[in-house]
Formats: sequence, C-alpha cells, structure tokens
Amino acid sequence: MCLAVPMRIVKIDGNSAVAEAGEISQTIDIQLVPSIQLNDYVIVHAGFAIQKMDESYAREALELFEEMGRIS
Repeated sequence: MCLAVPMRIVKIDGNSAVAEAGEISQTIDIQLVPSIQLNDYVIVHAGFAIQKMDESYAREALELFEEMGRIS
C-alpha cells in the first residue's frame, strides 16, 4: 500500500523544496510539478511532489491524519 501526504511548501531551491506537514519538515523533489510556489500544498510520495492540492482539502486531510494518530 502506498501513502501520499499533503505538505506545504516553505522554501524552494531549484528543483527541490522544503515542505512541512505539522512538525515534519522534508526536502522534496518538485520537478514533476513545475508550477509550485511558496505556501502551495502538494501531495508528496516517496520524496516527490506529485500533484498540487487545494488548501482546504489539504488542511482537511492533515486533520484526519492527526486524528488517526490520537487513536489508541
């Protein structure tokens, strides 16, 4: 099973960017989505931004991930 995570772009440097989701920060490759700008949300899989994402949908998905982490 594969899992892609919505992340917000906080820094861009050429073909890579720093993306954040909650407390997690990761350097990702953005070559597959060349129109990315700062503060855009993207779907990240295996270190690659694979699609730009609507902010409201991204926030909703992140809230669901957070809820799943609270289940014990």
